[in-house]
Amino acid sequence: MTAVSDAARLARTSSSLPRRWQLVLRRGVARETRIAALLGLVAVAITGMVWAWPMNTPLAALMVPLLLGSLLLGPRQLPWFVVFVMTMLMISLLAQTKIEPKTVAGVAIQFLMGFIVLIASFRRSQLGVGGVLGESMFVDLRDRILRQGGIPVLPDGWHVESALRSAGGTPFAGDFFVATCPHPDRLEVVVVDVSGKGEQAGTRALLLSGAFGGLLGALAPGRFLLAANDYLLRQNWDEGFATAIHLSLDLQSGAFEIRTAGHPPAAHRAAGSGRWSVLGSSGPVLGLIEAADYTAAFGVLREGDAVLLYTDGMVEEPRRDIDLGIDRMLGEAETLLRGSFEGAATRLVEALGSQNDDRAMVVIHRR
Repeated sequence: MTAVSDAARLARTSSSLPRRWQLVLRRGVARETRIAALLGLVAVAITGMVWAWPMNTPLAALMVPLLLGSLLLGPRQLPWFVVFVMTMLMISLLAQTKIEPKTVAGVAIQFLMGFIVLIASFRRSQLGVGGVLGESMFVDLRDRILRQGGIPVLPDGWHVESALRSAGGTPFAGDFFVATCPHPDRLEVVVVDVSGKGEQAGTRALLLSGAFGGLLGALAPGRFLLAANDYLLRQNWDEGFATAIHLSLDLQSGAFEIRTAGHPPAAHRAAGSGRWSVLGSSGPVLGLIEAADYTAAFGVLREGDAVLLYTDGMVEEPRRDIDLGIDRMLGEAETLLRGSFEGAATRLVEALGSQNDDRAMVVIHRR
């Protein structure tokens, strides 16, 4: 009966995963069983050494298989393994010829460590997998979704690059961007800033990047933000809002249209004058108002022109007006990007913005 129920749970867990991870999950369960048996033998061997040489074998040696188990075992095997190691610890304690207060304190600390590992196991059980396998699946999911933000191959004469920095210095951020070419002659880019920052907004950003990646390019440019707003409203999140800026660019003529949803405006550089200007477009934040209206800014990118799309982390700092931040960014762009747009996004992100906020930048340049 146990084997049947375990198989049923495994089938339910794996049914919603990609086929590659279904196979990895099945192999992982068998591997974890073998690892649990091996670590159990190690714990028994350590206990035997304590009985054979009680004065020379430290009780703390049992923490080695416990630590390895917390890293390698899943949520089904780990609780039983913790109980097993704690039992071996009590048996080892009986082998001590003299129990001092220091020994009792050491055993108490080891039981506390086992309790902490047990709590971590219960938290992992919400996911259904744990240890190295669970972390690998999460990293794989993150990488697959973030690859949607990669810039597609563009025709000659166009240069697009992006840069992203999180507040905590981790790959998970509340800012993200998605780019696609639904047609050979059209580029669609959206830059999004989810409420919160760093790891706090990372999970929502991962979900939204997948959803927005499906919407971007599948809808007419004028309907993307409307659909994104409806999607966020249906989520009913406590912090279910985000700002966004959407660019739709014709790669043949250079004509573009930009719409914003509570987001800082795009900046346009005209090669003829060498000056930067702010493109006026407006619309409410995504996820707050039903039947929102988003007005567009239109223009044309001619040879040498450029457009900057960015999040508020690039221009907003405490006790400073955002307009001053935009002026500073444009002044920095005039200095840093004079003569070459290679590495433009990275240079601007590293030079500007608050280190305590997520920052994202996309630079589109027509050569």
